Amino acid sequence: MRIFLRGLCVLSLPMLCVTASAVEITPEKIKITKPVEFNTPEADAILAELKVFPAENAWNTKISDWPVAKNSQALIDSIGGDKPMRYNPDMAFILVPPSQPKVEVELLEMAEESDKGPYPVPDNMPIEGWPVLYEREEKKITLDQLQQRDMEDGGDHHAIVVDPVNKKLYEFFKIGKVDGKWKADGAAIFDLTSNKLRPANWTSADAAGLPMFPAMVRYDELQRGKIEHALRVTIENSRKAHVYPATHDAGKTDDVNVPRMGERLRLRKDFDTSNYSPEVETILVALQEYGMFVADNGIDWAISVTPDPRIPALHEELRKIKGSDFEVVSPPAGYKKPR
Repeated sequence: MRIFLRGLCVLSLPMLCVTASAVEITPEKIKITKPVEFNTPEADAILAELKVFPAENAWNTKISDWPVAKNSQALIDSIGGDKPMRYNPDMAFILVPPSQPKVEVELLEMAEESDKGPYPVPDNMPIEGWPVLYEREEKKITLDQLQQRDMEDGGDHHAIVVDPVNKKLYEFFKIGKVDGKWKADGAAIFDLTSNKLRPANWTSADAAGLPMFPAMVRYDELQRGKIEHALRVTIENSRKAHVYPATHDAGKTDDVNVPRMGERLRLRKDFDTSNYSPEVETILVALQEYGMFVADNGIDWAISVTPDPRIPALHEELRKIKGSDFEVVSPPAGYKKPR
């Protein structure tokens, strides 16, 4: 696979800075010998090479021309058409080399629906929200403190580990250390070369049974000005049902006018994205082309953005967009789920 980058300085490759001209970067030029933090130029270069799921995968499928669901308006109203769009600077992750030592993680509440370890968890694995969420709220806390399971901060303590060489994704729910040993409520492993879903009715680190890593807005994407995948969104109330590609649900109602886990929403085609900053416009165009999946119960209309200090605060602009600017879509006639 060959990637052509424009306007990006790839600091992980000595003396290589791309300005106006295109430069060919092949996987052989990028070596991973130790864990790489997500908010670094080294991670940006690796991510530019990483193919996340096959092209026909649901996450990578354009839905800009999909038909609007018959009860779209009712579904939007149930979330709140007058509510603003939000974002969470939440899903941090770390890239690890294929030689990363694997460790045991004791699985607790969701052990029966978890993929068993050991897992390539590095000592500096970031926990959900690290570092931006805590920096912007001026909370003085170290990563070591945040990694403790008894840390009471109201979060889900998600953690994500990506092995880009072996194309494996490891995601954890409520993970933390107890007496120096890792424990988590659940763990899910995804093959980034496959369309395989979680087993039927199994959860993942997300309520819908979906992976989180493919859904987040990353700095390298905003720099390129292009996001080529669906996003994840949370809503407060969901139906007690799920739809492909979700495998699990977490709702309490059978009302057909309440969204299911896996419901796919799209920013309306006629929404003018040109009056926003380049970063926000990139997000909005992706929401028109790829949409977003209902992935968990939480704040209404909140998408996930990596807690990267290089990404500016987006709240002021995103709050100008309302729920009524979205619509729920359905697969077109003849759509076939990828094998």
